[in-house]
Amino acid sequence: MSSRCHPDCQRAAAAKEEDDSAERAATVAANLISSARLILKLDSEFTEYSAQYLVDNTLVVKEPVQQGPPRSTFTIADCLEHLVDVASPKTEADLEEMAKQQQRRSKITVKDCLECAFKEGIPRREHWAHLGCVSKVPPYASLMPRVPVKGEVIEVKKLEDALKLLKHGPVGAKLHVFSPDIDRVGKDGVYQGLAGAETRYVGLRDVIIGGVNKINGVEVATVKICYKKRTSLMKVALNRIIMLLQHHANESQSVEPTHLLVDFIVPRLFK
Repeated sequence: MSSRCHPDCQRAAAAKEEDDSAERAATVAANLISSARLILKLDSEFTEYSAQYLVDNTLVVKEPVQQGPPRSTFTIADCLEHLVDVASPKTEADLEEMAKQQQRRSKITVKDCLECAFKEGIPRREHWAHLGCVSKVPPYASLMPRVPVKGEVIEVKKLEDALKLLKHGPVGAKLHVFSPDIDRVGKDGVYQGLAGAETRYVGLRDVIIGGVNKINGVEVATVKICYKKRTSLMKVALNRIIMLLQHHANESQSVEPTHLLVDFIVPRLFK
């Protein structure tokens, strides 16, 4: 984040240990779109698209469009009005809207983000606010250029099906995260999940699987993960089975086996 960013953004970033679930989901979705467009040669080079745009627009209920021709430009007066709005103290109505938006963000998934991009398009990263921006989206933001993205979401549950999808490009997934085990993997280590009595289950984190190979006869996936605001590549054991307490809709519980990587997803783009 730039040191010239709004102080509210700097304070918000300093106050959290890691990006929230909406930011993580949007980052994975934007990266999957970038990779898919490059593979299909829709982009001549790897192009970064705005994760923050997806955070700001996914699951947003659009207000009815007013009659009349749509705006095609914005003025200096529009910019000044937005700057005054950003600098003004938060009103009770502003706080209520922020709470409402936080509820929306808590529901955002990678699938939701991909579907938003298919419906609305997506701007390049430099054409939108930075990831984690807490400023209100200006009314004229709809005029920012967006790249049209057409396609469908493919989801699979089985690891073997995900490996088939991986032949065509990176695959999104969720990783079961245990602490401090994930912090101890290191550059050359392999993440095995639950490893000791002091282990604490953190939860699921959105990741991108970039490839699979074997280390000492064990199949491992190379995944890209953003954890504690740090993006890194990590090797994850594919043969590792863990037992987790599952909560069901009828309020019953059961202990069920699962792999470390689950809930696989890819965007299938149309040319």
